[in-house]
Amino acid sequence: MIKRRSLLAAAGVSMAPQAWAQGGAGWQPRGHLEIIVGFAPGGGADLAARAIAQAAATRFPVPLVVVNKAGAGGALAAQQVAGMPPDGQALLVGGGSESTSLPAFREVPYDPKRSFRAVIRLTRQPLLIVAGKNSRFANLKEAVEAARAQPGTVSHASSGIGSLYHAVFLLLGKAADVEFLHAPFTGGGPSLQALLAGTVELAVLAPEEMGGLVADGAVRPLAVASAQRLPAFPEVPTLRELGWNVEIENMKGLMGPAGMPDEVAALLHDRFRAAMSDPAWKTFLERTGATEGYLDGPAFQAAMDRLLDQVSAAVRQS
Repeated sequence: MIKRRSLLAAAGVSMAPQAWAQGGAGWQPRGHLEIIVGFAPGGGADLAARAIAQAAATRFPVPLVVVNKAGAGGALAAQQVAGMPPDGQALLVGGGSESTSLPAFREVPYDPKRSFRAVIRLTRQPLLIVAGKNSRFANLKEAVEAARAQPGTVSHASSGIGSLYHAVFLLLGKAADVEFLHAPFTGGGPSLQALLAGTVELAVLAPEEMGGLVADGAVRPLAVASAQRLPAFPEVPTLRELGWNVEIENMKGLMGPAGMPDEVAALLHDRFRAAMSDPAWKTFLERTGATEGYLDGPAFQAAMDRLLDQVSAAVRQS
């Protein structure tokens, strides 16, 4: 029984509705509540979704089910959620590529600023440029110089064309005036697998996607795309410290379709906000190195809009 509970919790399914506060008035979810992830299992969005589903399990009267709908840099999942009834039964893990990067590169079948109602931001995700164990590059400047000497020969993985991970290398390439070779995958997990296999030379990963690989020497972080160095990797410089004016972070939160009633959004916000104090969520943050980044729905939407505007301006200038 203990093993079965652990497996179901890892799958993001609630097991303990008995802890649900009884007698609540107003809207309540029915059947099950889907948390839809636009990337493959094992990536940052997937890990965050499963962690918050486990932490929130006792705060809902129905199971929380994590559903992976990978493809198109998260746009397939975003399109699906945007077209669903705004009844609180399905939420998108948003704030990443589908919300802040992909629409800057191409047309998408939804409006990133108007097709959703943001509920809550869960994390800010620092992004690191990393190399594999047997990389020929001791640091990022060597990789940039190699790309300058032989354009299009230094390969990097991403979680899809127009994804935020793609945007990091695009912005770096423009800032450094070099051309990298882009190898798109369906998420952070497959991107990491390609790096470990030596299929690509560089990748962008969130700290929680790297696990113990840095300590084991399988992955070497070369630079941080955030404004400041990370406490977990204090020796790794930022891109700005290396001379390139690039600053970009990922973020993860929950969003429903536009038109979600205030009552529904408020209940969902409050339950997931309470779950962020759960030991399961705190353990996820500590184990993976993810950075808690709580914002309420309106502030979350504003943060996504600002980042999208920044990426859009950079793409237009390229």
